[in-house]
Parts: sequence; C-alpha cells; structure tokens
Amino acid sequence: MNKLPAYQDIRKLWNDFNISDLETIAPEVFRFQYRENQVYQSFVDALKINPQTVSNITEIPFLPVRFFKSHTVTTTDFTPEAVFESSGTTQTINSRHYIRDLSIYTRSFTKAFELFYGHPSDWCIIGLLPSYLERKHSSLVVMVDELIRQSQHTDSGFYLYEQERLAATLQRLEQQRQKILLIGVTFALLDFAEKFPMPLRSATIMETGGMKGRRHEMTREEVHEILKNAFHLDNIHAEYGMTELLSQAYSKGSGRFCCPPWMKVLIRDTEDPLNVSREGVSPLTGALNIIDLANIYSCSFIAIEDAGKLYPDSSFEVLGRIDNSDIRGCSLLAM
Repeated sequence: MNKLPAYQDIRKLWNDFNISDLETIAPEVFRFQYRENQVYQSFVDALKINPQTVSNITEIPFLPVRFFKSHTVTTTDFTPEAVFESSGTTQTINSRHYIRDLSIYTRSFTKAFELFYGHPSDWCIIGLLPSYLERKHSSLVVMVDELIRQSQHTDSGFYLYEQERLAATLQRLEQQRQKILLIGVTFALLDFAEKFPMPLRSATIMETGGMKGRRHEMTREEVHEILKNAFHLDNIHAEYGMTELLSQAYSKGSGRFCCPPWMKVLIRDTEDPLNVSREGVSPLTGALNIIDLANIYSCSFIAIEDAGKLYPDSSFEVLGRIDNSDIRGCSLLAM
C-alpha cells in the first residue's frame, strides 16, 4: 500500500495537478483519511468496505455532508487554525469545518481563481456580502477578503450597505474601462440591480448563491436574467462552494460549473448511494458526490445534498436540493 506523505509533504499535492494526478492520488488520500479520521473510519467500516480493495475513485465511500453538523470531521489530531461555520438560524445546527492549515485553503482558492480568471491584480474586486460580513467564521468572506487584498486596486473592497457609493464607484470604473469583478450573494445583487441598474460592460458579475429567506426562492435562470437585463450583460458568472469544501467550481454563464484539477464531481444514484458513476458519453443525472483534495485534513470525499447533472466534459449543473435530503448513508453510522 502506498502511504500518503507526512503533513509537511502534503503541500507537494498543490504543484500543477492534472486529472491523472487526481485519479492516482485520490485512493491514497482515501486510505490516509481512513487511517487518521475516526469518524470516516467508522463510516467506512459500517459499509463493510476494505480500504485495500479500493483502486479507483468510484469505489471510494463518500461521507454524507451532514456529518459536518453532527461530528468533528478531522483527519489527524490538531488544534485548528480556523473554524468555518455555515449560515443558519438559531434553530438550526450549523456545519463546522475545522481547518488545520489555513494556507492550504488560501492556496486552493487563489490557484483556482488564477486558472479561471487570471491574477487578482488584473481586477478591481468588489464584495457584496452583507449577511456574511455580519457573522464570524465565513469561508466565503475569508476568500473574498484575500482576493481583494491580492487585487491591490484602490477601489477593491467590501461595500456593506453602501449602495449609492457602490453605484458611483462602478460608474467611474466603467468609464475607465477597468476590469471589475462584482462578487455577491444572490439577494444582495438582486437588491442592487433593482435600485441601481446600469450598463456594466467592463464588469463580471458573480453570484455565490444565498437567498435563505431574504427573498422568495427563484431559479438560477430567473436570477441571471434579471441581472443580465439590469447590467446589460450577456452572461452572469457563478461560484459553487460551501463551508464543507475548501475548493470552488466556477460557471462563466451557462449554468455549467467547471472544477479546478484537484476537485471532481461524480454522480450517485439517489436510490442507491453506493452506486457512483463518473462522466460518460452522455449526461448523467443524480445526486452530487464531490472529491476535494484540498480537504486533506477533514474529508476529501463528500456526498452533497444537491441534485445535479454531470456532462461528458466533466462540467456539472446544479439542479436543486434533494428532496428529503437526509442521505440514506447517514443511517449506517449512529449519530
């Protein structure tokens, strides 16, 4: 059996991944996490899967994402450098993601951004994340804050309840033909679009999701149509990420997300969660399983509560939440 390197050697995984690297490394990461993560080990044992027999990514057990709410999901023992927590109400239990090395997260989102959009210094980056800035432990705020810092543009920053100033700044940057990235939660972008529609031909608008009772639920297509009309744009971009992941996928307007090379989406059968498929010659529909090698010190193999479609080119589409999303696999391990 190949053993994954010790902690100090893990960062070697971040040097120019390609898909073949993920296919080779993922089973090693699985065995490493099986050995060093008690929650994951108990889950795998309950499934009666022998880690030594796992040779490809479709055979790896995927931990239901809700375990991040009920358990401390950590690989190796450590004092966390940071703890990311999902949003929710006082009546809900939030997910917690314990981070051993925050630089792995920074490296992951920076490298992914550069792959899809170039260096942050090419952009004026503006964050419109009001509800997220109001709470601690948001992985999204950490990411956008660091991208703003790397941008080094004088107008980059968060605009919290400053819509008039934001509108004036955007109009001035548009006149200067400055590349703008306006990244925001959905409800905040919709509010701004309603009050300050304007042509923004030099801007990329990126929504990160996030309605959660602030507005009536809308489809992504409806949201994007409103934003395109308000800002005279052909496409609205989107980011797909979550508290339980340290990597993000991006869509440049078609609603189809692409992953960085250390992240991959598979499809599981909603009736048989252990029946997992990779991309094929035709699109596949089911529930999403995500491999995220940046999650080296939590769990890199997570069964998400979103339904989706996986395309032959490995891009994927999010179709919505799974009905009764308490994934069946959860019953295999006492809570």
